[in-house]
Amino acid sequence: MTTAYDVPAEPLIKKLAEKLKNEFKIEPPEWAKWVKTGAHKERPPENPDWWYIRVASVLRKVYMRGPIGVSRLRGLYGGRRDRRVKPYKHVKGSGSIARKALQQLEELGLVETVEGKGRKVTPKGQSLVDNTAHEVAKEIGNFI
Repeated sequence: MTTAYDVPAEPLIKKLAEKLKNEFKIEPPEWAKWVKTGAHKERPPENPDWWYIRVASVLRKVYMRGPIGVSRLRGLYGGRRDRRVKPYKHVKGSGSIARKALQQLEELGLVETVEGKGRKVTPKGQSLVDNTAHEVAKEIGNFI
């Protein structure tokens, strides 16, 4: 069976985002239209569907690296901050975005809390990611 480790990340995340938007009916928070994704960004995302893509990406990260917490996700979604004349420095991404994404995935039953360690994927979430990876592999055709 094909897993998320066997297919490229980008097409898998796009396909997962479509499924989360259409089948699971997740909704972005009200503030998602205006928020930046971290202190290292100057503007909010231009893609109107960025929330679904981020939630799908968080699901994949939890699948690959779980159990994982909000702080670790902030580090993964951070970037280089331009400090004008001083050297660039890595800053963490938005904690609120990571937290809300994990909470939405938990409500859907795709992710569960592990006491003291963060969140891990449930069997339902693993099945969703694996089945989506299988569909992506079929579309690409190079795998399988």
